[in-house]
Amino acid sequence: MPSAHRYSQGGGRSSDNLELPVALVACPFVAGRVLEGIRVLDLTRVVAGPFATAILADLGADVIKVERPRTGDDYRHGPSREGHTSLAFENTNRGKRSITLDVGTAAGRDLFLRLAERADVVVENFRAGWMTAQGLGADVLQARNPRLVVAALSGFGATGPRAGQASYDIVAQASGGLMAMTGFADGPPVRGGGALADFVGGLYLALGVVAGLRDRDRTGRGRVLDLSNQDAVFAITDSWATIAAGLGMHAERVGNQHSFSAPYDALEARDGWVVVGTASNKLFRRLCAAIGRPEIAGDERYKHHSARARNRREVNALVGAWVRERTCDEVLRALGPEGADVPCAKVARPDELLDDPQLRARGMIERHPHRQLGEIVLHGNPLRFSNAMPRARALAPELGEHNREVFAEIGLGDADLERLAAAGVI
Repeated sequence: MPSAHRYSQGGGRSSDNLELPVALVACPFVAGRVLEGIRVLDLTRVVAGPFATAILADLGADVIKVERPRTGDDYRHGPSREGHTSLAFENTNRGKRSITLDVGTAAGRDLFLRLAERADVVVENFRAGWMTAQGLGADVLQARNPRLVVAALSGFGATGPRAGQASYDIVAQASGGLMAMTGFADGPPVRGGGALADFVGGLYLALGVVAGLRDRDRTGRGRVLDLSNQDAVFAITDSWATIAAGLGMHAERVGNQHSFSAPYDALEARDGWVVVGTASNKLFRRLCAAIGRPEIAGDERYKHHSARARNRREVNALVGAWVRERTCDEVLRALGPEGADVPCAKVARPDELLDDPQLRARGMIERHPHRQLGEIVLHGNPLRFSNAMPRARALAPELGEHNREVFAEIGLGDADLERLAAAGVI
Protein backbone atom coordinates (compact mmCIF):
# COMPACT_ATOMS: atom_id res chain seq x y z
CA MET A 1 0.00 0.00 0.00
CA PRO A 2 1.46 3.41 -0.89
CA SER A 3 1.96 6.00 1.81
CA ALA A 4 -1.04 7.94 3.01
CA HIS A 5 1.14 11.04 2.68
CA ARG A 6 0.59 10.85 -1.03
CA TYR A 7 -2.68 12.58 -0.24
CA SER A 8 -1.71 14.75 2.72
CA GLN A 9 1.47 16.20 1.17
CA GLY A 10 3.19 15.47 4.47
CA GLY A 11 6.24 13.38 5.25
CA GLY A 12 7.30 10.59 7.53
CA ARG A 13 6.63 6.92 7.99
CA SER A 14 4.19 5.11 5.72
CA SER A 15 0.86 3.79 6.90
CA ASP A 16 1.89 0.17 6.42
CA ASN A 17 4.54 0.72 9.08
CA LEU A 18 2.13 2.29 11.53
CA GLU A 19 1.60 -0.28 14.26
CA LEU A 20 4.33 -1.24 16.68
CA PRO A 21 3.98 -4.62 18.40
CA VAL A 22 2.96 -4.22 22.01
CA ALA A 23 5.80 -6.56 22.97
CA LEU A 24 8.30 -3.93 21.78
CA VAL A 25 7.05 -1.33 24.24
CA ALA A 26 9.48 -1.26 27.16
CA CYS A 27 6.86 -0.04 29.61
CA PRO A 28 3.41 -1.20 28.41
CA PHE A 29 0.61 1.30 28.79
CA VAL A 30 -2.23 -0.06 30.90
CA ALA A 31 -4.81 2.68 31.44
CA GLY A 32 -7.47 0.39 30.00
CA ARG A 33 -9.68 0.52 26.93
CA VAL A 34 -12.80 1.54 28.80
CA LEU A 35 -13.80 3.85 25.92
CA GLU A 36 -13.23 1.28 23.18
CA GLY A 37 -15.86 1.66 20.46
CA ILE A 38 -16.13 5.44 20.94
CA ARG A 39 -15.10 7.55 17.95
CA VAL A 40 -13.93 11.13 18.49
CA LEU A 41 -13.46 13.72 15.76
CA ASP A 42 -10.73 15.93 17.19
CA LEU A 43 -10.45 19.45 15.77
CA THR A 44 -8.34 20.67 18.69
CA ARG A 45 -4.83 22.03 18.41
CA VAL A 46 -1.85 23.20 20.46
CA VAL A 47 -2.15 22.07 24.15
CA ALA A 48 -5.44 22.02 26.07
CA GLY A 49 -7.66 20.26 23.56
CA PRO A 50 -5.06 17.74 22.33
CA PHE A 51 -4.25 16.84 25.95
CA ALA A 52 -7.95 16.11 26.57
CA THR A 53 -8.25 13.92 23.49
CA ALA A 54 -4.98 12.16 24.33
CA ILE A 55 -6.62 11.10 27.60
CA LEU A 56 -9.58 9.77 25.61
CA ALA A 57 -7.22 7.89 23.29
CA ASP A 58 -5.37 6.49 26.31
CA LEU A 59 -8.72 5.11 27.48
CA GLY A 60 -9.41 3.35 24.21
CA ALA A 61 -11.35 5.86 22.13
CA ASP A 62 -10.62 6.04 18.40
CA VAL A 63 -9.50 9.67 18.18
CA ILE A 64 -9.29 11.03 14.64
CA LYS A 65 -7.23 14.21 14.65
CA VAL A 66 -8.46 16.57 11.93
CA GLU A 67 -5.62 18.86 10.83
CA ARG A 68 -5.03 21.59 8.26
CA PRO A 69 -3.58 20.33 4.98
CA ARG A 70 0.18 20.79 4.56
CA THR A 71 0.87 22.55 7.89
CA GLY A 72 -1.21 20.61 10.42
CA ASP A 73 -1.47 21.49 14.09
CA ASP A 74 0.75 24.45 15.05
CA TYR A 75 2.13 22.29 17.87
CA ARG A 76 3.87 20.05 15.33
CA HIS A 77 6.43 22.85 15.09
CA GLY A 78 8.25 23.12 18.41
CA PRO A 79 11.07 21.51 20.40
CA SER A 80 12.40 18.72 18.20
CA ARG A 81 15.39 17.35 16.40
CA GLU A 82 16.08 19.01 13.07
CA GLY A 83 13.39 18.11 10.54
CA HIS A 84 11.16 16.19 12.96
CA THR A 85 7.80 16.75 14.56
CA SER A 86 7.77 18.50 17.94
CA LEU A 87 8.29 16.15 20.86
CA ALA A 88 5.56 18.01 22.77
CA PHE A 89 3.18 17.17 19.91
CA GLU A 90 4.28 13.54 20.07
CA ASN A 91 3.31 13.39 23.75
CA THR A 92 -0.05 15.20 23.60
CA ASN A 93 -1.23 13.41 20.46
CA ARG A 94 -0.24 9.86 21.31
CA GLY A 95 -2.57 7.09 20.26
CA LYS A 96 -4.53 9.08 17.65
CA ARG A 97 -5.12 8.83 13.92
CA SER A 98 -4.55 11.88 11.70
CA ILE A 99 -6.38 13.12 8.63
CA THR A 100 -5.98 16.39 6.78
CA LEU A 101 -9.11 18.40 5.99
CA ASP A 102 -9.83 22.08 5.41
CA VAL A 103 -13.27 22.49 6.99
CA GLY A 104 -13.32 26.10 5.79
CA THR A 105 -14.05 24.92 2.25
CA ALA A 106 -17.46 23.75 1.07
CA ALA A 107 -16.07 20.33 0.16
CA GLY A 108 -14.25 20.06 3.49
CA ARG A 109 -17.38 21.00 5.42
CA ASP A 110 -19.36 18.33 3.57
CA LEU A 111 -16.76 15.67 4.28
CA PHE A 112 -16.63 16.62 7.95
CA LEU A 113 -20.41 16.32 8.26
CA ARG A 114 -20.24 12.87 6.67
CA LEU A 115 -17.57 11.87 9.19
CA ALA A 116 -19.66 13.32 12.04
CA GLU A 117 -22.55 11.05 11.10
CA ARG A 118 -20.37 8.09 12.15
CA ALA A 119 -18.83 9.70 15.24
CA ASP A 120 -19.77 9.80 18.91
CA VAL A 121 -18.00 13.03 19.82
CA VAL A 122 -16.75 16.20 18.14
CA VAL A 123 -14.20 18.19 20.18
CA GLU A 124 -12.83 21.63 19.26
CA ASN A 125 -10.96 24.50 20.93
CA PHE A 126 -11.31 27.37 18.51
CA ARG A 127 -12.50 30.79 19.60
CA ALA A 128 -16.18 30.61 20.53
CA GLY A 129 -18.30 31.06 17.40
CA TRP A 130 -15.68 29.89 14.90
CA MET A 131 -17.37 26.56 14.19
CA THR A 132 -20.73 28.25 13.65
CA ALA A 133 -19.09 30.66 11.21
CA GLN A 134 -17.89 27.63 9.20
CA GLY A 135 -21.41 26.23 9.06
CA LEU A 136 -20.47 23.53 11.58
CA GLY A 137 -22.24 24.73 14.71
CA ALA A 138 -23.58 22.22 17.22
CA ASP A 139 -27.11 22.54 15.78
CA VAL A 140 -25.88 21.60 12.31
CA LEU A 141 -23.79 18.70 13.59
CA GLN A 142 -26.56 17.29 15.76
CA ALA A 143 -29.09 17.64 12.95
CA ARG A 144 -26.95 15.12 11.07
CA ASN A 145 -26.32 12.98 14.16
CA PRO A 146 -28.60 13.55 17.17
CA ARG A 147 -26.48 11.21 19.33
CA LEU A 148 -23.34 13.31 18.79
CA VAL A 149 -21.71 14.87 21.87
CA VAL A 150 -20.28 18.26 20.85
CA ALA A 151 -17.64 19.66 23.20
CA ALA A 152 -15.94 23.04 22.90
CA LEU A 153 -13.18 24.60 24.99
CA SER A 154 -12.40 28.28 24.51
CA GLY A 155 -10.76 31.02 26.52
CA PHE A 156 -13.96 32.53 27.91
CA GLY A 157 -16.76 30.29 26.65
CA ALA A 158 -19.62 31.05 24.29
CA THR A 159 -21.58 33.37 26.61
CA GLY A 160 -20.84 36.48 28.66
CA PRO A 161 -19.18 39.78 27.75
CA ARG A 162 -15.79 38.18 26.97
CA ALA A 163 -17.16 35.38 24.76
CA GLY A 164 -15.01 34.88 21.70
CA GLN A 165 -11.97 36.74 23.03
CA ALA A 166 -8.52 35.31 22.44
CA SER A 167 -6.71 33.55 25.26
CA TYR A 168 -3.55 31.68 26.13
CA ASP A 169 -2.53 29.77 29.23
CA ILE A 170 -1.19 32.90 30.92
CA VAL A 171 -4.42 34.78 30.18
CA ALA A 172 -6.51 32.01 31.75
CA GLN A 173 -4.27 31.91 34.83
CA ALA A 174 -4.56 35.68 35.25
CA SER A 175 -8.29 36.02 34.55
CA GLY A 176 -9.17 32.90 36.56
CA GLY A 177 -7.57 34.15 39.79
CA LEU A 178 -4.69 31.67 40.04
CA MET A 179 -1.85 33.96 39.05
CA ALA A 180 -2.65 36.56 41.73
CA MET A 181 -2.18 33.94 44.46
CA THR A 182 1.01 32.43 43.02
CA GLY A 183 4.46 33.79 43.90
CA PHE A 184 6.16 35.28 46.93
CA ALA A 185 4.68 38.09 49.03
CA ASP A 186 7.39 40.57 48.06
CA GLY A 187 7.38 39.67 44.37
CA PRO A 188 5.11 39.89 41.33
CA PRO A 189 2.33 37.47 40.43
CA VAL A 190 3.78 34.28 38.94
CA ARG A 191 2.37 31.94 36.32
CA GLY A 192 2.07 28.34 37.47
CA GLY A 193 4.80 26.14 35.97
CA GLY A 194 4.27 24.71 32.51
CA ALA A 195 0.98 25.38 30.75
CA LEU A 196 -0.98 24.68 33.93
CA ALA A 197 -4.22 26.38 32.86
CA ASP A 198 -4.21 24.57 29.54
CA PHE A 199 -3.80 21.19 31.20
CA VAL A 200 -6.50 21.97 33.78
CA GLY A 201 -8.82 22.96 30.94
CA GLY A 202 -7.93 19.74 29.14
CA LEU A 203 -8.76 17.65 32.19
CA TYR A 204 -12.18 19.30 32.53
CA LEU A 205 -12.76 18.85 28.81
CA ALA A 206 -12.02 15.12 28.95
CA LEU A 207 -14.28 14.74 31.99
CA GLY A 208 -17.04 16.67 30.22
CA VAL A 209 -16.85 14.42 27.18
CA VAL A 210 -17.11 11.26 29.28
CA ALA A 211 -20.04 12.74 31.24
CA GLY A 212 -21.73 13.67 27.97
CA LEU A 213 -21.31 10.14 26.66
CA ARG A 214 -22.79 8.70 29.86
CA ASP A 215 -25.79 11.01 29.53
CA ARG A 216 -26.14 10.16 25.82
CA ASP A 217 -26.30 6.47 26.70
CA ARG A 218 -29.07 7.25 29.15
CA THR A 219 -31.16 9.62 27.02
CA GLY A 220 -30.27 8.68 23.46
CA ARG A 221 -29.34 12.26 22.55
CA GLY A 222 -26.05 14.11 22.66
CA ARG A 223 -25.46 17.26 24.66
CA VAL A 224 -23.37 20.33 23.89
CA LEU A 225 -20.52 21.22 26.26
CA ASP A 226 -19.39 24.86 26.41
CA LEU A 227 -16.22 24.98 28.55
CA SER A 228 -14.37 28.18 29.41
CA ASN A 229 -10.71 27.98 30.39
CA GLN A 230 -11.23 30.94 32.73
CA ASP A 231 -14.01 28.96 34.43
CA ALA A 232 -11.77 25.89 34.74
CA VAL A 233 -8.98 27.86 36.41
CA PHE A 234 -11.34 29.75 38.71
CA ALA A 235 -12.75 26.39 39.86
CA ILE A 236 -9.34 25.28 41.22
CA THR A 237 -8.40 28.42 43.19
CA ASP A 238 -8.53 26.54 46.49
CA SER A 239 -11.96 27.80 47.69
CA TRP A 240 -10.60 31.32 48.11
CA ALA A 241 -13.66 32.98 46.59
CA THR A 242 -15.83 31.10 49.10
CA ILE A 243 -13.53 32.06 51.99
CA ALA A 244 -13.38 35.70 50.90
CA ALA A 245 -17.15 35.99 50.51
CA GLY A 246 -17.83 34.33 53.87
CA LEU A 247 -15.02 35.66 56.07
CA GLY A 248 -13.65 38.71 54.31
CA MET A 249 -10.21 37.10 54.01
CA HIS A 250 -8.31 37.45 50.76
CA ALA A 251 -5.83 35.13 49.10
CA GLU A 252 -2.25 36.33 49.42
CA ARG A 253 0.93 35.23 47.75
CA VAL A 254 2.77 33.07 50.28
CA GLY A 255 5.36 31.45 48.04
CA ASN A 256 5.74 27.77 48.82
CA GLN A 257 4.12 28.12 52.21
CA HIS A 258 0.45 27.49 53.01
CA SER A 259 -1.87 30.06 54.55
CA PHE A 260 -3.40 27.58 57.00
CA SER A 261 -0.69 24.96 57.65
CA ALA A 262 2.87 24.94 58.98
CA PRO A 263 5.49 23.75 58.52
CA TYR A 264 4.70 23.61 54.82
CA ASP A 265 7.45 24.89 52.54
CA ALA A 266 10.26 24.25 50.09
CA LEU A 267 13.47 24.28 52.13
CA GLU A 268 17.04 24.55 50.88
CA ALA A 269 19.40 21.73 51.79
CA ARG A 270 23.15 21.58 51.14
CA ASP A 271 22.72 20.03 47.69
CA GLY A 272 19.20 20.89 46.59
CA TRP A 273 15.67 21.54 47.80
CA VAL A 274 13.16 19.44 49.71
CA VAL A 275 9.55 20.05 50.62
CA VAL A 276 8.09 19.27 54.03
CA GLY A 277 4.42 19.47 54.89
CA THR A 278 2.49 18.71 58.05
CA ALA A 279 -1.19 19.37 58.63
CA SER A 280 -1.83 17.71 62.01
CA ASN A 281 -0.55 18.00 65.56
CA LYS A 282 0.60 14.37 65.50
CA LEU A 283 2.77 14.89 62.42
CA PHE A 284 4.19 18.07 63.89
CA ARG A 285 5.26 16.27 67.06
CA ARG A 286 7.01 13.61 65.00
CA LEU A 287 8.81 16.26 63.00
CA CYS A 288 9.99 18.11 66.09
CA ALA A 289 11.40 14.92 67.57
CA ALA A 290 13.18 14.07 64.32
CA ILE A 291 14.98 17.42 64.12
CA GLY A 292 15.99 17.23 67.78
CA ARG A 293 13.65 19.97 68.97
CA PRO A 294 10.85 18.11 70.81
CA GLU A 295 10.25 21.14 73.05
CA ILE A 296 8.85 23.10 70.10
CA ALA A 297 5.85 20.77 69.96
CA GLY A 298 4.82 21.93 73.44
CA ASP A 299 5.36 25.65 72.83
CA GLU A 300 2.04 27.50 72.95
CA ARG A 301 3.04 29.42 69.82
CA TYR A 302 3.25 26.19 67.85
CA LYS A 303 1.39 23.55 69.83
CA HIS A 304 -1.89 23.71 67.94
CA HIS A 305 -2.68 23.80 64.26
CA SER A 306 -4.22 27.30 64.27
CA ALA A 307 -1.30 28.73 66.27
CA ARG A 308 1.23 27.30 63.83
CA ALA A 309 -0.73 28.82 60.94
CA ARG A 310 -0.52 32.25 62.60
CA ASN A 311 3.21 31.81 63.14
CA ARG A 312 3.94 29.91 59.96
CA ARG A 313 7.00 31.98 58.98
CA GLU A 314 8.72 31.23 62.28
CA VAL A 315 7.82 27.53 62.12
CA ASN A 316 9.10 27.17 58.57
CA ALA A 317 12.28 29.03 59.50
CA LEU A 318 12.97 26.67 62.43
CA VAL A 319 12.66 23.61 60.26
CA GLY A 320 14.53 25.33 57.43
CA ALA A 321 17.55 25.98 59.67
CA TRP A 322 17.80 22.25 60.42
CA VAL A 323 17.45 21.31 56.73
CA ARG A 324 20.19 23.73 55.59
CA GLU A 325 22.83 21.79 57.51
CA ARG A 326 22.05 18.52 55.73
CA THR A 327 21.96 16.97 52.28
CA CYS A 328 18.64 16.12 50.65
CA ASP A 329 19.21 12.40 51.27
CA GLU A 330 19.95 13.01 54.93
CA VAL A 331 16.77 15.05 55.32
CA LEU A 332 14.64 12.44 53.59
CA ARG A 333 16.10 9.60 55.68
CA ALA A 334 15.31 11.48 58.88
CA LEU A 335 11.86 12.70 57.90
CA GLY A 336 10.67 10.05 55.45
CA PRO A 337 9.16 6.60 56.05
CA GLU A 338 12.42 5.29 57.55
CA GLY A 339 12.36 8.08 60.13
CA ALA A 340 9.59 10.41 61.31
CA ASP A 341 7.28 9.37 58.45
CA VAL A 342 6.05 12.87 57.67
CA PRO A 343 5.17 13.98 54.11
CA CYS A 344 8.35 15.12 52.36
CA ALA A 345 10.08 14.89 48.99
CA LYS A 346 13.03 16.18 47.04
CA VAL A 347 12.17 18.91 44.53
CA ALA A 348 12.82 17.23 41.18
CA ARG A 349 12.81 18.48 37.59
CA PRO A 350 10.75 16.39 35.14
CA ASP A 351 13.91 15.10 33.46
CA GLU A 352 15.20 13.91 36.84
CA LEU A 353 12.10 11.74 37.12
CA LEU A 354 12.76 9.68 33.99
CA ASP A 355 14.31 6.95 36.14
CA ASP A 356 12.18 7.54 39.24
CA PRO A 357 11.44 4.05 40.63
CA GLN A 358 7.93 4.95 41.77
CA LEU A 359 6.87 6.44 38.44
CA ARG A 360 8.46 3.55 36.57
CA ALA A 361 6.67 1.03 38.75
CA ARG A 362 3.38 2.82 38.03
CA GLY A 363 3.97 2.79 34.26
CA MET A 364 4.17 6.58 34.06
CA ILE A 365 7.39 6.56 32.03
CA GLU A 366 6.65 5.09 28.62
CA ARG A 367 9.52 4.29 26.27
CA HIS A 368 8.51 3.41 22.73
CA PRO A 369 10.55 2.54 19.64
CA HIS A 370 10.17 5.23 16.97
CA ARG A 371 10.97 4.88 13.27
CA GLN A 372 12.92 8.12 12.99
CA LEU A 373 13.89 9.01 16.56
CA GLY A 374 15.00 5.56 17.74
CA GLU A 375 13.13 5.84 21.03
CA ILE A 376 10.61 8.30 22.36
CA VAL A 377 9.57 8.89 25.97
CA LEU A 378 5.90 9.67 26.67
CA HIS A 379 4.07 10.48 29.86
CA GLY A 380 1.81 7.70 31.09
CA ASN A 381 -1.82 8.19 32.09
CA PRO A 382 -2.57 8.30 35.85
CA LEU A 383 -5.91 6.53 35.30
CA ARG A 384 -5.20 2.87 35.92
CA PHE A 385 -7.95 0.28 35.60
CA SER A 386 -7.88 -3.41 36.48
CA ASN A 387 -7.57 -5.98 33.69
CA ALA A 388 -6.36 -3.22 31.38
CA MET A 389 -4.81 -3.37 27.91
CA PRO A 390 -2.34 -1.01 26.18
CA ARG A 391 -3.78 1.66 23.89
CA ALA A 392 -4.30 0.49 20.33
CA ARG A 393 -1.71 2.90 18.90
CA ALA A 394 1.38 3.80 20.85
CA LEU A 395 2.65 6.91 19.10
CA ALA A 396 1.37 10.19 17.69
CA PRO A 397 0.45 10.09 13.99
CA GLU A 398 2.24 11.71 11.09
CA LEU A 399 0.26 14.44 9.33
CA GLY A 400 -2.49 12.86 7.25
CA GLU A 401 -1.20 9.38 7.97
CA HIS A 402 -4.68 7.90 8.06
CA ASN A 403 -6.31 9.78 5.19
CA ARG A 404 -6.86 6.68 3.09
CA GLU A 405 -8.31 4.46 5.80
CA VAL A 406 -10.56 7.08 7.42
CA PHE A 407 -11.96 8.56 4.22
CA ALA A 408 -12.49 5.06 2.82
CA GLU A 409 -15.03 4.56 5.60
CA ILE A 410 -17.27 7.19 3.98
CA GLY A 411 -16.76 5.81 0.48
CA LEU A 412 -13.82 7.80 -0.91
CA GLY A 413 -11.31 6.02 -3.10
CA ASP A 414 -7.82 6.89 -4.30
CA ALA A 415 -9.07 8.97 -7.24
CA ASP A 416 -11.27 11.02 -4.91
CA LEU A 417 -8.39 11.65 -2.57
CA GLU A 418 -6.08 12.68 -5.40
CA ARG A 419 -8.68 15.19 -6.60
CA LEU A 420 -9.28 16.59 -3.09
CA ALA A 421 -5.55 16.86 -2.40
CA ALA A 422 -5.01 18.75 -5.67
CA ALA A 423 -7.77 21.18 -4.63
CA GLY A 424 -6.21 21.72 -1.19
CA VAL A 425 -9.20 20.23 0.64
CA ILE A 426 -7.15 17.46 2.26
